[in-house]
Amino acid sequence: MKVLVTGASGFLGGHVAELLSARGDQVRALVRASSNRKHLAGLPNVELFEGTIEQPDRVREAAFGVDAVVHCAGLVKARDTDEFFAVNVGGTSNLIEAVRRRPLRRFVFVSSLEACGPSADGNPVPVDQENPVTAYGRSKLAAEKVVLAAKDEVPVVILRPGAIYGPRDNEIFEAFRTIRRGLLPLIDGGHAKGMWIYATDCAEACVRAIDADLPPGGARTYFVDDGCGPLTAKQMLADAERALGKKAILRANLPVPVLMTVARGLEALGRVANKPVMLTREKANMLMQDWVCSSLETRRDLGWEPKVPWSEGVHRAVGWYRDQGWL
Repeated sequence: MKVLVTGASGFLGGHVAELLSARGDQVRALVRASSNRKHLAGLPNVELFEGTIEQPDRVREAAFGVDAVVHCAGLVKARDTDEFFAVNVGGTSNLIEAVRRRPLRRFVFVSSLEACGPSADGNPVPVDQENPVTAYGRSKLAAEKVVLAAKDEVPVVILRPGAIYGPRDNEIFEAFRTIRRGLLPLIDGGHAKGMWIYATDCAEACVRAIDADLPPGGARTYFVDDGCGPLTAKQMLADAERALGKKAILRANLPVPVLMTVARGLEALGRVANKPVMLTREKANMLMQDWVCSSLETRRDLGWEPKVPWSEGVHRAVGWYRDQGWL
């Protein structure tokens, strides 16, 4: 089978490409000209195809002759809402148009738990909830709607992972590095809950979404998590300390007004430098809410089972960071 993987030079997309390559599939990896392709170098059965999802002509060429698409590419931080929508929604639309009139085994779109929004009561959110609270989440929900609009012509599976972590992750890695430097900042007591999924397990879910024997026509939407239930931020950071073998020297409970002041300042710096920042006021607000889902239907329908619980994955992640000299 020949599979187009977007975002293959990135975090999750790279793991998807590795998994498909290892099992003998032909992988066409859509990569930006400026991207780091080190982890793709030397992989068998991988064809590097330069281009971006914002380029309709390149997307059409990349999609020609493939049997399936795993769409991982997208922005997780941007300079403004328009940039989020231009890439995450516009790029997804380009891909859907490229495959709309071609035979396809499956179009797998990697969305996010942020597309449906936080849990109001600490229980798993329903699959039909639409309450995104960040620009990123709104762009992912809008991209889902683009995909769903084509469900009568394209066999679609939408995956909504929780927080993805593991080898090559740059975002959650910052929490480990902060602790390594001696600081453990708890936001509003660290009571907010979240769901986690190890990168290779998430990649496996993407591949199972291609292969699964699902009823023809229509679309399916699934949550992806490690099956261990929600984890509070306080517990997550404590587990990270144990994995690092280091207790933070300064253990600070960051009050909400201070967090919002920091986020506002970072937003201002981003505007001056014309660069995206991860911690915005919306993102800060998100960090104080519960993000809870259930992957029971995912495991049942896709025949998928996560192999790495958080308790093991946190140690694996730290080990990889150390091996690579990141820590």
